[in-house]
Amino acid sequence: MKRGTELKKLQMKKLVLASTILAGLSATALPANAADCDVTVGVVMELTGPAGEYGKAGAKSVEMAFRDFNEAGGANGCKLTMDTRDSQSQGNVAVDQATQLVNIKKVPVIIGGIISSVSIPILTSVTAPAGVPQVSPASSSPTLTALGRDGKTNGVFFRTITSDALQGTAAAKYALDQGLKKIAIVHVNNDFGVNLMKEFSAAYTKLGGTITSTTPYNEKQASYSSEASAAMKGDPEALYLVSTPVDGATIARAWISGGGAAKFLLNDGMNSKDFIASVGAQYLNDAYGTSSGTKPTASTEYFNANYEKFSGGISPGAPAADRSYDAGAIVALAIAKAGSADKAAIKAAIPQVVAEGGTPIYAGKAEFEKALKLIKEGKPIKYEGVIGPVSFDKYGDIIGPFRLWKIKDGAVTTLGQMSAEEVGTIKASLTK
Repeated sequence: MKRGTELKKLQMKKLVLASTILAGLSATALPANAADCDVTVGVVMELTGPAGEYGKAGAKSVEMAFRDFNEAGGANGCKLTMDTRDSQSQGNVAVDQATQLVNIKKVPVIIGGIISSVSIPILTSVTAPAGVPQVSPASSSPTLTALGRDGKTNGVFFRTITSDALQGTAAAKYALDQGLKKIAIVHVNNDFGVNLMKEFSAAYTKLGGTITSTTPYNEKQASYSSEASAAMKGDPEALYLVSTPVDGATIARAWISGGGAAKFLLNDGMNSKDFIASVGAQYLNDAYGTSSGTKPTASTEYFNANYEKFSGGISPGAPAADRSYDAGAIVALAIAKAGSADKAAIKAAIPQVVAEGGTPIYAGKAEFEKALKLIKEGKPIKYEGVIGPVSFDKYGDIIGPFRLWKIKDGAVTTLGQMSAEEVGTIKASLTK
């Protein structure tokens, strides 16, 4: 009798175990019917520190993209959520935060960082070894391309900004076209600043320009008077300032007060209303810059009309805001296309949702509803974002043109664009 009772208990345990396994499999196979199927995306942004303006705008942009996507129906009915961490604009802090997201929270994808000195250590120390896709909205260092070319990224890295290997050439050509033929350079002393300075210098001098001096600076200093004074040697006609808005404004003020010419060439991140207000619009009417991006699309119009209200007052022209929405949208659509929160499937889907040949999809709830319907039907889509219609090459770099802009009366005005093919042709001609 006792033996029969034990046998029944054993059979019951097996039945319960089998039921539990089946329930788990059902939850995995049909996430839309599960009570809790949210997909958490890791976001590592520079919310504080020298790049804080970038990160705050970027995080709000990703949040807006996820809001639009979730309201459109989400990934098979599952909502996307953000676990946002502050890198403090420091690589070591970023690695710690990304490690927690990947190893403890088990996120299948990370968006970030903003600056290259944050994105690179995240990539090499965390996402590449773990095979977790990483999408940076604004890290433009050529080192990221080199890492991919050398097989050190595990194919997980993508970015919604062009590499400085091309931007340096575009900036050099644009500067000379605007009559800036004798220039001094002040650049932030990190991977981004050093590489952009090198790419620009090589192109600028070969195209006929003269560089009077090159001065690196370290971030978060109270004064940059000594750097500004050093840059004035050789009587330059203009200053190429490779910086971030806060430090950049301090340097520009020191340059102007020291007698430097009020003519500037600026990198993409200096397209900032805070930078303009801090320096003074009256000193920046001869300030020029380049950014990756194309002519406005329906996504651009939607973003410009809705972002400021959503973000609580951040301008849609804030550094990294536009391309961060695109990073969020691409990740969201990739998760939907992957059909799961599997990191390998998401990695494969990211280039597919912006590939040529798909039905054009733009920003906003209605467009995402259209995209989700097409994905469900097994049809290809091509997201054409706030920065324009771009696609990824085999190293995760975007292929697209450069926006040429000027600051006039305190506002950034687009003067035109330079195609990626044109920049590539110029760059190739300089190596002959």
